[in-house]
Amino acid sequence: MRDGGGGTMFANSSSISRSKFGNILHSDPNMSSATANDEDFTIRPSSASAVSPGFYDPSRMSCEGSPMTMSPWNQTGPFSNPGWSQFEENLPQNGLIGSLVREEGHIYSLAASKDLLYTGSDSKNIRVWKNLKEFCGFKASSGLVKAIVISGEKIFTGHQDGKIRVWKISPKNQSVHKRAGTLPTLKDIFKSSIKPSNYIEVRRHRTALWIRHSDAVSCMSLDQDCGLLYTASWDRTFKVWRISDSKCLESVSAHDDAVNSVVSSSEGLIFTGSADGTVKVWKREQHGKGTKHSLAQTLLKQECAVTALVVSSSRSIVYCGSSDGLVNFWEREKQLSHGGVLKGHKLAVLCLAAAGKLVFSGSADKTICVWRRDGAIHTCLSVLTGHTGPVKCLAVEEDRDSSSSTSSCAQRWIVYSGSLDKSVKVWGVSEWAPDINSMGKMNLLQ
Repeated sequence: MRDGGGGTMFANSSSISRSKFGNILHSDPNMSSATANDEDFTIRPSSASAVSPGFYDPSRMSCEGSPMTMSPWNQTGPFSNPGWSQFEENLPQNGLIGSLVREEGHIYSLAASKDLLYTGSDSKNIRVWKNLKEFCGFKASSGLVKAIVISGEKIFTGHQDGKIRVWKISPKNQSVHKRAGTLPTLKDIFKSSIKPSNYIEVRRHRTALWIRHSDAVSCMSLDQDCGLLYTASWDRTFKVWRISDSKCLESVSAHDDAVNSVVSSSEGLIFTGSADGTVKVWKREQHGKGTKHSLAQTLLKQECAVTALVVSSSRSIVYCGSSDGLVNFWEREKQLSHGGVLKGHKLAVLCLAAAGKLVFSGSADKTICVWRRDGAIHTCLSVLTGHTGPVKCLAVEEDRDSSSSTSSCAQRWIVYSGSLDKSVKVWGVSEWAPDINSMGKMNLLQ
């Protein structure tokens, strides 16, 4: 996002099933690398995390800080054994499960799929975690890993060097990830380079093929139904790729500054947010064998950068995070009319995620706000604290262990947060508010 980690440490919560998260004190990574450099994956000493019980203060309003205050995790010596710290039995509804740390780089990207969690950092490594212990990993030859998306057995990674790499999971061994190519393919690059008309000006006195990003790939989004991958870049464009044959169908000059977020939604709508302070809506139409995207609407124009976008699980609300710490939202059922503003952060919102009735906002102020929408009202259920650096990325998965034993009104989620403090924290979050009358409901700014 542009504005205008080793060993494993883990702390356990008694509210989470031991059968799912038990026996995780030691990791035995099985690393595969595109560059076959085994020294890069030497297991390093772990550090322990002590987490104190959280507490809920009913007198605290939702905008005034955290009703779920966790003590900062304390680093011990570099050669200490991994720590296991028990929470008290009386754990609040929303709280920290534990931390995953590999001392190798700031965490810039996350993707969760079933029982696997992928993490990307500025170390160029993509780590894979299973049942909250390190499972395996693979390494790109260059470029900080800024975005990860998963489509079946394929993993797409977007990098600071402008490249999009494609990886495949071995059908014989889930821990083996092999590089399957790049976007665009070498074949398409060769074919396109022959025609001078395929070159566009990307900077003054510099041209490049239109099918390639000329700056950092900042974000990606999948349209599984249509088999399309959207990638956006600091080069001010977003590109559309057909997953089946890795072909670039279209490149759209979308903004006047870096594109920080792209989200594919239903009914052929694409949302983009940029450092130029705008949020734009694009309409996709079939154009022969390819696609044609046209600008349908500009939802927001402001001076501060747009840093993150997400569409609610019901696809009825579009949320936008900005460098001023605000989250704006628009309602699809009201022709994308502005619904209001959520104020919960002191510094820039860097990432957003949505699941069920909940929306999560991660910020440079090191916190994560948990919001629940009830009709026209958004309630801040919790402010999750514990990171010692800006929260850069979020991923959410259903807590499958609890879903079978709880009612739909108490749906629980596992939330992963990646930070520039080089850690990934794992949280258990419920849609149930501890005391909705004591929590301050947000008055929307129309």
